[in-house]
Amino acid sequence: MKIMLDAGHGYNTPGKRSPDGMREYEFNRAVANYARQLLANYKNVTVYFSHSDQRDVSLKARTDKANSLNVDIFVSIHANAFGSGGWSNVGGIETFVYPTRPPVAYQLAQKIQRTLVISTGLENRGVKTADFHVLRETEMDAVLVECGFMTNRNEIKLLRSETYRRTIAEGIVKAIAQQFRLQRKANAAPTPTPAPTPSAKPTAPANKEGLYKVQAGAFENEENAKELAERLRKAGFEVYIDKE
Repeated sequence: MKIMLDAGHGYNTPGKRSPDGMREYEFNRAVANYARQLLANYKNVTVYFSHSDQRDVSLKARTDKANSLNVDIFVSIHANAFGSGGWSNVGGIETFVYPTRPPVAYQLAQKIQRTLVISTGLENRGVKTADFHVLRETEMDAVLVECGFMTNRNEIKLLRSETYRRTIAEGIVKAIAQQFRLQRKANAAPTPTPAPTPSAKPTAPANKEGLYKVQAGAFENEENAKELAERLRKAGFEVYIDKE
């Protein structure tokens, strides 16, 4: 299977940065790099990049490359923004497909959206349609995922975090593996332990007489907490939900 990962924009793309100066491409390329490393653990998978660290690559050049290589799936990675450049309270995850909702692309988008919302605890903005160039001009199934808002003061901290970037990459790869039933290599590295949920509060240091606690997740949305709890129960764990 041939997969193209597309880190949206570039270092020199004007305007694609947070109010305090982080370029969107810094986040996008980091997630793409982590995702490529994870996909190397699967059989018969070849990963291509549409982007370059040396120059900004046009949208047409990206889709032309994907089409000429005849890749099977095109995944475009982005960080979102709202408004005219200042800070905003708008936040969350959203994933896009072309307006005709190609079945495979739509199924993959749903899996990516579901996985990322559960693993990050951010607002679920849903799977949407858009006439973006990378969705319209690709000859294969294509999805575009917005992984948080650069214009949200809380989410920009996550977007700068290597832990969060790995979490996003793990979620995207997990969804791809599920959608296309990828088989792990016999000598593949162990699946990484899920990164701590960014919204979780650190546990206070325990004294010698205290208890050691392991928390699997922390969410503002009760439905996300219930969904993770159910998955853990099915895996054989005893689970309880505690509201702070």
